[in-house]
This record gives sequence, structure tokens and C-alpha cells, in this order.
Amino acid sequence: MVGVLSRLKAGEVPPLGAIANALPMPILLLGPQGEILYVNPAAEQFFDTGSGILLKQFINDLLPFDSPLFQLINQARERNSSAAERDVDLSTARNGERIADVSVTPLPEPEGALVLTLQERSLAQRMDRQLMSRGAVRSMHGMAAVLAHEIKNPLAGIRGAAQLIEESLAPEEREMTQLIVAEADRIRGLIDRMESFGDTRSFPRHPVNIHEVLDRVRKVAETSFAKGVTISEIFDPSLPPVAGDRDQLIQVFLNLVRNAADALPESGGEIVLTTGYRPGVKFGSGAAGQRISLPLEVTVRDNGSGVPTDLLPHIFDPFVTTKVRGSGLGLALVAKIVGDHGGVIECDSVPRRTVFRVLLPKSTSET
Repeated sequence: MVGVLSRLKAGEVPPLGAIANALPMPILLLGPQGEILYVNPAAEQFFDTGSGILLKQFINDLLPFDSPLFQLINQARERNSSAAERDVDLSTARNGERIADVSVTPLPEPEGALVLTLQERSLAQRMDRQLMSRGAVRSMHGMAAVLAHEIKNPLAGIRGAAQLIEESLAPEEREMTQLIVAEADRIRGLIDRMESFGDTRSFPRHPVNIHEVLDRVRKVAETSFAKGVTISEIFDPSLPPVAGDRDQLIQVFLNLVRNAADALPESGGEIVLTTGYRPGVKFGSGAAGQRISLPLEVTVRDNGSGVPTDLLPHIFDPFVTTKVRGSGLGLALVAKIVGDHGGVIECDSVPRRTVFRVLLPKSTSET
């Protein structure tokens, strides 16, 4: 594509397909009956389906029959002019939440053809939520420090006293003191995890091969908490290294895979790890309006029960959990580590399809 464009001379018109393929927003060409005649790479990514399959389908095969997009298409056909609408819901069970600005434009030929252009808005909206979650995580710094100082010392005294009492009891009478010791250990562990939120120290960043990180995570999962679970990998082998800390990134994806494994059905559970390069993704940050490029995408997808709709906007907040015995700190810690790496994490979830998507900056160092 680039080669074709680079050979053009001034005044020459480039092939329309080459232009559409280079654009970051999804573009589809529809026939008179709604059959899909062309899709660009961004549209393949939007619908999570390759062009070979999309070109055999109709637009109504991709979306629910009551999708507002069809009203927009009918309007464009009836008026024979462009029709556009903001915040159109294009969500599906397969692709999760999708909100986009949509424009539909009739073409003079082939007769009855339409150009469909989408500008996804959900990514920006989820990034805003991510910033709010990150602020909630960082606000725990003071809380963790207070708890560590005010609770851990007397907690150790309570534990020690219970052990002393236990020594004077008969074995059959030690159940209550053992319960006190176990609960003291549990509370201390919770406080230790909360203290990690207070660590604001910078850490050295090195080029990290994200595929080596994911391979390590998969091996740990398959030999422990995800025995018997099918874990698939769809990797882009040309992906450049991530700028970050290898051990922290292992912790991020180990937590995400563990969460996915916990949500899987008893049989037929599957986790899919994918990587890809998205050069068009940039994120605005800082008072000066600096825009940071986050082109490296890693996803953890599972076919489990999904996240309840009411919890989804708060999934990265501290103490929010769907697990009976969960502390609600796992995903909050994941969000903190990803944020410390200058990245963003987001979640799409419907029953049988939950996707955690992590966007990270690439390393600028070659060493």
C-alpha cells in the first residue's frame, strides 16, 4: 500500500482502496441488498473478523435486527444523501460494547452502493473511566500507610496472645485460638497488599518482550490454577518490545489470566491471549495536552460468565469484586501497574465473552 502511494506523481489520484486501507477508522462498502463488498483493515479489527469472512456476509449478519444503524442506512437510501448520527450503539454479543459515530453515504456506482464510516467512541470513554479508577487507586496511598501503622502492630499482639493462650489449652479446645491466628494472618495479608498501592517510587524501564511475559504466565497458569483449561495464543511476531518492568508485567497478566480462569464454566473453558500493533491509538495526558502513543495491544479473552453490567464501570476500583472470597484488590493493582507503565487497561464483557485489553507504549531503546 505504501509502495503504491509513494510512486504517485503530483496530480495523480491514488487508488481508493489504498487510501481506505490506510485510514484508522472502519470503512465498509455495502451493496444494494446490504451485502458487504469491501472492508478495510480497521473494519476487520472493529468486528474482530477477517475480510474473507466479512465479504461473504450482509451487514445485518453482523448486528442485531433492531440496530439503529439500519434506520440510518434506510434514511440515506430514501434521501439519496449522506446521513450521520453520533453515539450509535453497535454492541453485539461477539464484540461487546461498541459505541460509534456513524456516517452513511450513497455512491453513484455501483448503483445502490453505500459507504459506511465508523468512528469508535467507546475507547475514549473507557479511557476516561480508567483515569478515574487510577485516581481511586492512588488515593489509597494514605489509607495504606495509616492502616499499616495503626493496625499491624496491635494485630501482631493479638496473634501472639492467641498463640500463648493456645499453648495452655487441650488440643480439642484450640479451634477458637487457631481461628484468631488465621484471621489475624488474613488481615495482615490484606494490609500488605494495600501497602503496594502506596509505592510511588519510579522504577527502571527496560525493553521487555511481551511474548516472553505471556509465555511465562501461560506456563504458570497451566501448572497451577488453570489445569485443564485451554489457553490459546494469537501473537503478532513483529511486535516491538514494551517499555517496562518484566516482573510487574508478569504480575499484571497473571492476575488477568487468574481472573479469567475463575470465571470459566466447569467444562469447555477457554482463554485466548492476543497481541497486536495499533499505530493509530494515542492517548491525551498531562496539563500540557501531551499525547502519548500506546500502540501495543495485549488482550486476555475468556468465555466465562462475564462481569455484571452494574459493576463493569467500576471493575478497576479498589474493593469491587464479584468473588465471594475476593478482596477486590487484584484488578485495582493491575490498573495501578499498567498506569505506572504509562498504559491503559479496559474491559468489555458480555456472557461467554469477556475481554481485558491492555494498551502499552513501545520501548524507544534498542538495548
